[in-house]
Parts: sequence; structure tokens; C-alpha cells
Amino acid sequence: MAQQGFQLAGGREIVLPVSKAVEIALRSLKIRFGRSLITTSGIILAIAFLMSVWSGADIVTSLKEAGKSEIDLLLQKKGIETGTAQGVNATGEDRSRLEEESSKQTWLVSLSLLVCVVGIANAMLMSVTERFREIGTMKCLGALDSFIIKLFLLESTFQGVAGTLVGIVIGLVLTTALAMLDYGYFIFTYFPTASVIESAGAAMLAGTILSLIGAMLPAYTAAKMEPVEAMRSDT
Repeated sequence: MAQQGFQLAGGREIVLPVSKAVEIALRSLKIRFGRSLITTSGIILAIAFLMSVWSGADIVTSLKEAGKSEIDLLLQKKGIETGTAQGVNATGEDRSRLEEESSKQTWLVSLSLLVCVVGIANAMLMSVTERFREIGTMKCLGALDSFIIKLFLLESTFQGVAGTLVGIVIGLVLTTALAMLDYGYFIFTYFPTASVIESAGAAMLAGTILSLIGAMLPAYTAAKMEPVEAMRSDT
């Protein structure tokens, strides 16, 4: 298995520690802060929307389970069926409407995450284009393909984690604020802490995985770049 590092002309291989790859990736993000911010903003918006949908559903479910008549009244004013209305006595029209709303939410979340992946892939491909000479220099010095791939995946992971964390906070804060306007302080009395934490964990996992998926093609493109051709580029 090829190790992460540089292969010198004499055949001797220099293996760089992971910390060095992390350092190079962070330095690259600082240099290209503007583009990194644009890429991260796409992740933030997608995850904020995802977290908003999930945490909103958790809050509504928790309020339904509270079994308080005043809470049920507030939910019904928002068009949310409570009690037996969603159970055995629910009409076919009610069930159809609920299924349609759930389907719309699933479609919107899926679309936002797809846009997020495409945005990450596009930004990372642009990053490869801008760094032809840098990549070519590293490869001329003996950088292995695996080392180049590691650099790009690390950059994308850092952006994904940062964007996902911010998105989770924004989505949760906005959803809580809107829920408080609709249902008052009942949401704090019956706040679904465990469910929200699970949703945040799932959102974190989704954001990180999507960032890695979006960076795979650009990383592979950079790793397979011919050093001589990269050095000839005027970019």
C-alpha cells in the first residue's frame, strides 16, 4: 500500500505525518478564504434547512405527546391534527394531506443536499484549476497521488464540519424562535432534547459525508494531473 508522503528521485520515500497534511490544508483554506467561505455558505444553508425540518418535526411531535388541551388547540390552529384525528378516526383526506406534506419536505431536503454536493464539487474543481502550478510543484518534488488526495479531502472535510456546525445552530435557533411564536413557552416545557440531539448528530454526519463525496472527483483529478502539464499552465 502506498504511504502518504513524497517519493524522492533516488527512490527514498519521505513519509509526512498527518499533522503536516492538516497544516497544509488549513493554510490553503486561509489563502483562499473567500472561495472557502462561499463553499461553506452552501453547506450552511443546506444543513440549516435540514436541521430546521427535523427539529421542527421533533418539536411538534413532542407537543402532540404532551396531551394538553391548550397545546392541542394551538396545534389545530396551525392545521396540525392531534389526538385521534391522526389515529383510527383520521379521514382518508387527512392522511393524504399529511403524506403529501411529508413527501414535499423530503423532496425539498433531498434537493437542498444535492445542490450542496454540486456546489462543493464545483468549488473544489475550481480550486484544482487555480492550483495547477502548486500541485505540479508538489508532484515534481515527489508527492504521491495519495498525499494529494488526502490534502483535498482534508480541506473539504474542514469546510464541511465548520459549515455543518454553523448550519445546525442556525437551523435550530430559527426553528425554536418560530415555534415559540406559534406555541409560546410550551416548547421549552416539552422541548425534545434527546430527539434534537439525535437530529443534530444525523445532520453532522450528513454534512461531513456530503462534503467528502463532493470532493472525491476534484481530489482524484488533482492526484492524476501530470506534473509537466501542470507546470506549463498559466493559471
